[in-house]
Amino acid sequence: MPPWISLDASSGVPYYRQLYEGLRRAILSGMLPAGTRLPSTRALAAELGVSRTTVVAAFDGLLAEGYLEGKVGSGTYVAASLPEELLSVREKVDRGPRPAGSGRRLSGRGALLAQTPTTVARGAGSPRAFRPGVPALDEFPHAAWRRISGKVWRRPPGGLLGYGDPAGYWPLREAISGYLGSARAVRCVPEQVIVVSGSQQALDLAARVLLDPGDAVWVEDPGYIGARGALSAAGARLVPVPVDGEGLTVAAGIEREPGARLACVTPSHQYPLGVTMSLGRRLELLGWADRSGAWVIEDDYDSEYRYTGRPLEALQGLDTGERVLYVGTFSKVLFPALRLGYLVVPADLAEAFGAARELADRHPPTVDEAILADFIAEGHFLRHLRRMRALYAGRQRALVEEAARELPGLLDVSPTAAGMHLVGWLPEGVDDREASRRAAALGVEAPPVSLYGGEPGGRGGLMLGYAAVGEVGIRAGVRRLATALRGLQV
Repeated sequence: MPPWISLDASSGVPYYRQLYEGLRRAILSGMLPAGTRLPSTRALAAELGVSRTTVVAAFDGLLAEGYLEGKVGSGTYVAASLPEELLSVREKVDRGPRPAGSGRRLSGRGALLAQTPTTVARGAGSPRAFRPGVPALDEFPHAAWRRISGKVWRRPPGGLLGYGDPAGYWPLREAISGYLGSARAVRCVPEQVIVVSGSQQALDLAARVLLDPGDAVWVEDPGYIGARGALSAAGARLVPVPVDGEGLTVAAGIEREPGARLACVTPSHQYPLGVTMSLGRRLELLGWADRSGAWVIEDDYDSEYRYTGRPLEALQGLDTGERVLYVGTFSKVLFPALRLGYLVVPADLAEAFGAARELADRHPPTVDEAILADFIAEGHFLRHLRRMRALYAGRQRALVEEAARELPGLLDVSPTAAGMHLVGWLPEGVDDREASRRAAALGVEAPPVSLYGGEPGGRGGLMLGYAAVGEVGIRAGVRRLATALRGLQV
């Protein structure tokens, strides 16, 4: 067998592909120099013990891509002149690994971003207990979505397949504006709605438009990792502000950095602790922003899922000074792969944000926007929300009941009035990261609260999402979690 090829029957890769890759590597490394004559396909097939068709398929691919060239009546040769990009690849292969400290480096901001955790769990595979932030995907009304999708594709409205408005498809902006006004008391018109690819892009745009490098920003501590990343990307100086039972402690923020340019909060269901910001604290925050000329980003996380009483009015609806930017997403209420969310900005900022949205990635996916607009207009969105509220309330109840039976002394789990996850508190002195690792070893996803910040040495806790799996899976997950936590007590 030629030294530049080896075939492995157990690899699962077709022989023609293995031969193609072996030849390509040999050419790029210089093992087969330009002008080298290759064996005939018949001779090579006999030497390798494969069919001639296999060798022909490999040669055809290399001929088409310019690695080989055929000469009539003479045979097949390594190309005399490889394309410029192939020469650069060969140069990289010849050069070998780049030594450390050879001049390649990130910017200071890039290095900071590289060190910033982006997600607790990337959510690969089917949801399992207790992955937070994932809705009940099996309960989504696929049939209605499929019917609307077919209708849109059969007769796309004029211009739907071309370049769209950077701020989003107008009927969807109208639908979002109407929904927010009635459900969340958000005061806006469609012109103020910017459609984005999710809450993360909304936070990123807001940071880039409103902040200069070095500007101080209040962030909840503990708080949402994605917000910290977006703000860091804009060069902001993050000021952690503690969260208590009423939400972000405004007095602590003023004491730590009274001249902050912006505050980023999750008032409806604080992430990760789950508390709801009190009305008094909301008014206190708005008063500070108005006096100091600061901005407030309201990430209305989990606002759709409140199980007791009426939802508190959105912070944006209370704002008389137009200092609040309101962020929402369809990832948690429909499905994450949709990648659509919205940012509501003060009217005088709409043009600037539209331009920033265009520079980010031109415009949102217009066909998906059209499907979603019809999904909302036909009433499917609100019906789905009502069903999910009832479903998630039952799943939260199942989690609390099973925890009371299986986790006494191991994890303190209490119900909350809103959201898609609970926080279970560990006994004093127990390391929540170790607890999370032990749970993961038994197939349970329970991210540690300490990963999101908080005062050093504070009480450890685990995040327990209950939306993604049914009650049977929740109860089984609690029992596995109990097994993982035994022996961790101080």
